Amino acid sequence: METHNALIDPDRFAIHTASPRGFRQAFVHEGIGGVPLVCVHGWPETMRIFWKVIAPLAEAGFDVIVPDLRGFGASDLGADGFHDVASHARDLYALVHGDLGHDSVVLVGGDLGGPIIQDLALRYPHWVDRMVLFNSPLPYLKQEMAAISGTRAPREAADYFIRQGTDPDGLAAELATPEQRRRYIATFYTSRFWAHPGAFAGAGEVEFHTEPFADAASLRASFGGYESVFEDSARSEPALLGRNDHTPTLILHGTSDHVIYPAFDRMAAAVFTDHVGPFLLRDCGHFVQWEAAHALVTGTTAFCGDLLAQRRV
Repeated sequence: METHNALIDPDRFAIHTASPRGFRQAFVHEGIGGVPLVCVHGWPETMRIFWKVIAPLAEAGFDVIVPDLRGFGASDLGADGFHDVASHARDLYALVHGDLGHDSVVLVGGDLGGPIIQDLALRYPHWVDRMVLFNSPLPYLKQEMAAISGTRAPREAADYFIRQGTDPDGLAAELATPEQRRRYIATFYTSRFWAHPGAFAGAGEVEFHTEPFADAASLRASFGGYESVFEDSARSEPALLGRNDHTPTLILHGTSDHVIYPAFDRMAAAVFTDHVGPFLLRDCGHFVQWEAAHALVTGTTAFCGDLLAQRRV
């Protein structure tokens, strides 16, 4: 059994780097030779949010690739200054298809990682075999969702979204020290109730996840996804988000989440015609890969059982 300290050891996995798009992108790569599985973090996260699931997914037979998005964690800022969904999607395609040579992948993501994998599935439909999606922004399909209650995120949780999107420089200036930046990020793991109460109560867990955001430039860059919602100039190009009728998708929903739509499960079922689930996760909030690691690993393994069997032959 893994010790608690191993779960929050930043040196637990080797960090690789590549520069397919003009900046140095960091990533973990475990289980090489298995079924390619790309795990995409959200905000305010880095690759570390997947620390609990990397080893068991590799042991299950996956070739697990976990990048830090541009501007996050150990990756450099985007050389072109963009940090929006489309930039992240093109980065991952260049890294995983171009540099690592994978012609097909399974994608896993929530939060910001959710729109990124949704974009990839529409932008490169013959490359994305399957998706595992949880607690993520979704396109609003007016006709299909008209009768679903709970399709709006809680308004009382939107203050951070508006501030980061409309005044990112002002907010970044207010967070003037590493300690202030880390305290700001810590609220999303604790007092804002994105996670189920106590999910990050272990010694050192909040510190482990906030440490990469101590850097001023990285924190400011991480606001780019929000800024791009409000400002055309912050978008490298339009993101591709919409109904998806072709990508088999496993839908998981951490129901203790106080920031995503209460009806995320039903909304996602409307967006992804070929879906498995939705499965509701008990005592789990926004950070499914940390809060419900076993469910994510076993669910993904079962969902991809045929692919894993083919790879073993």
